[in-house]
Amino acid sequence: MRRDAQLDADVVIVGSGVAGALIAARLTAAGARVRILEAGPRTDRAAAVRRYRSGQWAYESVPWAPQPAGMPAGSYYVQAGSVPFASDYERRVGGTTWHWLGNCPRLLPSDFAMQTRFGVGVDWPISYDDLEPWYVDAEHELGVSGNSSHDAGSPRSADFPMPAIPMSSGDAMFQRAAAAIGLDLVHTPQARNATPGYQGRPQCCGNATCIPVCPVQAKYDATYHLGLAESGGAILTENAVVSRVVAGDDGEIVSVEYLDPSGTPHTVTGRSFVLAANAIETAKLLLMSGIANSSDLVGRNLMDHPTTWARGTAAEPYTGYRGPLQTAGIDQLREGDFRSERGAFRVEVNTDVGSPLATAGALIGEGLVGTELFSEIARRAPFAVWLAVMIEQLPDPENRVTLADDTDALGLPRPKLTYAHSDYVMRGAVAAQETLGKLLDGVGATNVQTAPALGGAGHLIGTVRMGDDPATSVADSFGRTHDHPNLFLAGSGLFPTAGTANPTLTIAALALRSAARISRELGLMPVATPSASPTSPVATPG
Repeated sequence: MRRDAQLDADVVIVGSGVAGALIAARLTAAGARVRILEAGPRTDRAAAVRRYRSGQWAYESVPWAPQPAGMPAGSYYVQAGSVPFASDYERRVGGTTWHWLGNCPRLLPSDFAMQTRFGVGVDWPISYDDLEPWYVDAEHELGVSGNSSHDAGSPRSADFPMPAIPMSSGDAMFQRAAAAIGLDLVHTPQARNATPGYQGRPQCCGNATCIPVCPVQAKYDATYHLGLAESGGAILTENAVVSRVVAGDDGEIVSVEYLDPSGTPHTVTGRSFVLAANAIETAKLLLMSGIANSSDLVGRNLMDHPTTWARGTAAEPYTGYRGPLQTAGIDQLREGDFRSERGAFRVEVNTDVGSPLATAGALIGEGLVGTELFSEIARRAPFAVWLAVMIEQLPDPENRVTLADDTDALGLPRPKLTYAHSDYVMRGAVAAQETLGKLLDGVGATNVQTAPALGGAGHLIGTVRMGDDPATSVADSFGRTHDHPNLFLAGSGLFPTAGTANPTLTIAALALRSAARISRELGLMPVATPSASPTSPVATPG
């Protein structure tokens, strides 16, 4: 490979979450000089666990890289819509994989063709079949445990690398309740070890603190691939807040500028550049830089998976908190002709069934005290059940990220979010609550409560969507921006539509596909991953 010794790197990657980490690991293994810039600090796992156990959010938000996770409402986002955008993220080495749940379902084939199939939304520039081999690759890279025999509506060419995490013992009663209304409760694919030793990580031991922190790293996080990249020669600079991406007169990106915690500016040069921050931070950075926006779509079509829930006291003991926070869900309701009229959804059974302290507070509010209070808590707690739903949201250009006048400690604009829920979402929410009601009836639930409003799933989707037409998209299917041939975008900001799958596996699949394209353009050959399996590496798809 020809190198320019005067450049700092062959590839400069902004962001160290799952997309940035996977691309860095692949390109470093292929022989590229890689620089990774991360706005936040490295995290000490033991310190994060101690903070959480002391009643605080596990991760501190540093002044130079403020983040919405763990912060008071309104302290980072500037909310300008009729509905507050309720999802958050981490700005730290490893990104939001520190506090993600770990669920890894695939998108459905129809999710790639919403306009063609249902007359709503838009089509992706690639099909499910185009991405399927990369899904296999991503499942091995993240170490996904799942039931390979279950048909979740997404055809598979290979088994999961590990068997499914066992369902919670209480899920059997929801299996019966689901079967009574013609539905199947099945294992949820998860990026956590069902068996010990995969990628050198331990087996899940059921700490039930997946959000916000897995104490033993049985759940995948991006620090694993960052470690591979750094051991291969990549240079990771923490606390480097990128403030501008600089384009030359010919449209090629020539450098990125970042500020350190003191506000001192620095510049990093490279041949190719990858923005792998999340959908909000990537859009914010492009808008601050005034680039990649000939379509006027940067920041637009912000999506999430709006959530709703219902909980109650079942007739049989569920006995929660004995495993990951979710182990099972219902897939059939993700698909159907109804998607032309309302959002689809996936039902999930939560094993974190609610705090006994919260139960105590509610009962005290009802006037219970002393032994009567104690007895009622003991009666209810083992029987508590909680179901949740993620609802499909369609792209809307008026749901968007722009730059606020308010600035952070480094003088950079805070993200201004304009967001609302459409009738499509709200009709999906009505159907979802009807299903949750039937399931709770099926387990004989009393004391039923339902969500007073829709929440957020922590899924930041859209804002820099991919497509074939530069007039209607920001980047192509490999994440290359239409306006700048050496600038790639990675992450769920690229998704044209949201579907009903947690986005991380699709983020990973797209990132691996992009890494192979960048590698070829640098004059390198794609390589077999060094981390796919403790015994047999999986070859990179072509």
